[in-house]
Amino acid sequence: MREIVLDTETTGFEYKQGHRLVEIGCVELENHMPTGNTYHQYINPERDMPEGAFRVHGLSEEYLRDFPIFKEVAQEFIDFIGDSTLVIHNAGFDVPFLNWELKQHGFAEMENNVVDTLIMARKMFPGSPANLDALCRRYQVDNSNREKHGALLDSELLAEVYLELIGGRQPGLLLGKNVYDDDEDVKIERVFREPRPHHATEEELAAHAAFMEKINDPIWYRGKEGG
Repeated sequence: MREIVLDTETTGFEYKQGHRLVEIGCVELENHMPTGNTYHQYINPERDMPEGAFRVHGLSEEYLRDFPIFKEVAQEFIDFIGDSTLVIHNAGFDVPFLNWELKQHGFAEMENNVVDTLIMARKMFPGSPANLDALCRRYQVDNSNREKHGALLDSELLAEVYLELIGGRQPGLLLGKNVYDDDEDVKIERVFREPRPHHATEEELAAHAAFMEKINDPIWYRGKEGG
């Protein structure tokens, strides 16, 4: 089962007010495990960067100016996600932005199934903070590198949080390859132990016989005499 953990960064909250995408980050999962395959793209929004948005993600108008516009990267993004389920934190924000951009540039809107981890977290922990930082703290996911929001970094963190939300990784369970270690096979060293002796020694047999002789009227003989 293939899933794509996805996050975006934008110039603001409302595409209807002229705000645009500036970054997309995706992490591929197979059977709920990261494969190491990712998609990451900065996007020139062709507009200024409001100060509030800059404080969130640190992407300036000048920095983004040399990156492609959305139309130039849309097909690559579509090809990457395919028809896989999308795992998004607050999908009600990201999905409308993406669909608006796709529609404006002549592409079909996404029809992928979507798992919203924000909704999952609010149902599991009602009344508790459900933002990504709070969930990282709850599940002890290291987010120390998250000084600012970043689409790929946040997708990587969300992939770990999502795994915990759906039940968590079994301790000590290693599946296939370690994708964080240059795709080298995981080697598990097995420790050989000599088999334990299970036959009773002569001394043990003698001690047992002596113990049995001391028992009067053992219960295992009752009922055998006289029917």
